Amino acid sequence: MVYYRDDKILIRNLQEGDAQIITDGEIEQGWDSEGRLDKYLMRLKDQAKGRAVALAAEYCGAVAGYINIYPDAKYGAFAGFGYPEIVDFGVLEKYRNHGIGSKLMDAAEQIAAGYADTVYLGVGLHHGYGSAQRMYVKRGYIPDGSGVWYGEKVCGQYENCCNDDDLVLYLSKKLR
Repeated sequence: MVYYRDDKILIRNLQEGDAQIITDGEIEQGWDSEGRLDKYLMRLKDQAKGRAVALAAEYCGAVAGYINIYPDAKYGAFAGFGYPEIVDFGVLEKYRNHGIGSKLMDAAEQIAAGYADTVYLGVGLHHGYGSAQRMYVKRGYIPDGSGVWYGEKVCGQYENCCNDDDLVLYLSKKLR
């Protein structure tokens, strides 16, 4: 299914061949390869089972980014509230600053609005997430108020944690 198309950007459902292209692109930009392909194949399986909507972005015909929407999220600050969660959103570095991320978010929010009036996501706190943090604030996402999470639980006051990809702040946005 196609969710957006203009003369350079196409947003569509993730396909099996996209998983390897995205994995190779992330490894090319210096990311750890361990489990990377499996993550995208899992998103495809979740999509096939109706548990997720997995999207890919093309820029001038090349796979450039991805985003996933879980309509009935089981984890995080809003688990069990019936709100969809946006998970694993990224644009390969060589394709950034062309509006691809904004179009992926537009499509994800439109899909999420079909399930609930609120959508949420967790954003990492280390510098690698800086541009995503700014984007979410500009798009109207606000912190949920539960504080910082590490893994699947709130990181308690004065509790030690590691500033890795599992340290997140949950944000939500009213869609309607």
